[in-house]
Amino acid sequence: MTTTTLAVLVPLLPFLGAAAGLLLGRTTPGFVRPLAVLPPLASLVLAALVAARQGGDAAVDAHTELTPTGSVPIELALHIDGFAALVAVLIAFVAACVQIYSTGYLRDDPRYPSYAALVSLFTSAMLLVVYSGDLIVLLVGWEVMGICSYFLVGHYWETPEARAASLKAFLVTKLGDVPFLIGLFALATDAGSFRITRVLGAVESGGIDHPTVIALLLLAGVAGKSAQFPLHTWLPDAMAGPTPVSALIHAATMVAAGVYFTARLLPLFEASQAAMVVLAVMAAVTMAGSGLAALAQDDIKRVLAYSTIGQLGYMTGALAVGDRGAAVFHLLTHGAFKALLFLAAGVIIHAAGTNSLAAMSRTHGLRDRIPDAYWTMTVALLALAAIPPFSGFFSKESVLGAAEHVTSGHTGHVPAAGWIVLVAGLLTAVLTAAYATRLWLLAFRGQGPEAADHGRQPLTMTVVLWVLAIPSLALGGLAYRALPDWFDGRDLTPTPLTSVLGTGLALVGGLLTYGCWQRTTRLAAGTPLGAVAAHPEEDAGLVEAEAIATHQPAYGDIAYAPDPADPSRLLLGPLHRHAAAGFHLDAVYTALFVRPVQAGASLVRFLDREVVDTYVQGAAALPRLLGAAVRRAQTGNVQTYVSALLAGTVVLAVAVLLVATGV
Repeated sequence: MTTTTLAVLVPLLPFLGAAAGLLLGRTTPGFVRPLAVLPPLASLVLAALVAARQGGDAAVDAHTELTPTGSVPIELALHIDGFAALVAVLIAFVAACVQIYSTGYLRDDPRYPSYAALVSLFTSAMLLVVYSGDLIVLLVGWEVMGICSYFLVGHYWETPEARAASLKAFLVTKLGDVPFLIGLFALATDAGSFRITRVLGAVESGGIDHPTVIALLLLAGVAGKSAQFPLHTWLPDAMAGPTPVSALIHAATMVAAGVYFTARLLPLFEASQAAMVVLAVMAAVTMAGSGLAALAQDDIKRVLAYSTIGQLGYMTGALAVGDRGAAVFHLLTHGAFKALLFLAAGVIIHAAGTNSLAAMSRTHGLRDRIPDAYWTMTVALLALAAIPPFSGFFSKESVLGAAEHVTSGHTGHVPAAGWIVLVAGLLTAVLTAAYATRLWLLAFRGQGPEAADHGRQPLTMTVVLWVLAIPSLALGGLAYRALPDWFDGRDLTPTPLTSVLGTGLALVGGLLTYGCWQRTTRLAAGTPLGAVAAHPEEDAGLVEAEAIATHQPAYGDIAYAPDPADPSRLLLGPLHRHAAAGFHLDAVYTALFVRPVQAGASLVRFLDREVVDTYVQGAAALPRLLGAAVRRAQTGNVQTYVSALLAGTVVLAVAVLLVATGV
């Protein structure tokens, strides 16, 4: 089989699995799980073969015209270079892990067949984005992911939180997709083609007339899809979906699409210094703001959601300083440890019966009940905090090293962008270690009565955690020397300065949080904890659904009172309340956009009912009144008719005489 044929099968197999799952889900439920697991596993094998054959050498290109469209044709095209081949392997790997994990996590969910089919379709769409060599075909995968996210985030549609979150995710990402679509058409008009290779050729030859405008339009779509400031607010709310969906969205699909797209078309953005500075500012605000917000969250999944936003900020920061190798390197390592974080969080939620870190901190014994989740979560948090030798250290320090290199002014990029990314990245390193330490302490070092037992987790969930722990531990150290051969040939080795500084700041953040936790724990030692009720539910999906619906599934109101042992209150002080609310950005959007739109809709409804309907009803009433008047004259009395006729004749005769005499 040729490399092109293998590459076509990689996104096609999950699509066929999704179609078969939807068709056979109700009639033959026994085939649902094999149809969910086997296609992504097969895609993983084929994607690995494609990567091995591509080997970081010249890109694999193939194309055929889809339909004649005049001057700008649309083509079915493949363009697989080194980083596209590796990203496809990551997507298939995470998707296979998520599908295997879901067979246990949602084992009793009656909607599992549709869920599994949508996950497969989601995977297929992201693989299409990665392998596509035509911008219109890429856009198809881009939009299919948005539709799938709507249904998957709203999987627990019985709860108002899930319904609102799915609608918000869809609308916010579509808000960014409108300028994104305009930018794609403007880009194709200037380049004369939707083919990515021809677009990049036009950029290199200076054939793009408006690079700044096009780049800024495309950045709007990137910000929406990859949850970057100011269009990031949908991602924390998307935690209302099942935990495996969160793992898939945050680790390998959806949010990675914007970073990947920017990396693929990076020469276009580099053609505009203004666009690169905007990208750097967007990345810096995203990194620092999400780090502060993550430090103040109580829901364990919202902590991880804001963490994802911040790590995506690192990736866009690397792109802002022109190093797509560092950006995609961090995308790969982040995909492994973030998938592990979310899937381990699903086990923790199942075992604790709650999403709340405050509730977990009021009990003990959780880590002894779920040792697999405890150890793998610890590995993933160390990778997230960029502690050597875990994978996150190498990729994050590559980003900081790239930013530090640009600050010297010896590159063709704006030094200001390098300084912005470097300062924000170092600050975020402190915050990342702080909220990672806080999550670990509150979840596993709680004080109080023993946590209630909610049953054992299926073996499939536990096995997947250990599988993901391997790349979280070893991927960075093994890969950073070989990856430059797959990308642009740039050295990804962390520089001594940024390595020492970044690691030192991470250790400071972790130790400072630990010290604050010890202090607050001592102060809270006399606080009454109240009774902890047992939660009888054993199915992880249903436990989480109830956690979302009531937000107090096992512990009652006392579990959600302010936690006096929470170190973030001491660390953030008066900023804690604002950080916990995401710095009130949703309230700002409500005031600036939602309420004006609602007011406009109310005005339109008033005009429609009170003005337009009045005219319509009046137009109908007038003939009705005239008809009633005429109907009264229709008495059926011949004498009345003759009298009216004679009276009319007299009136006409008098009128004629008056006109004739000139009166």
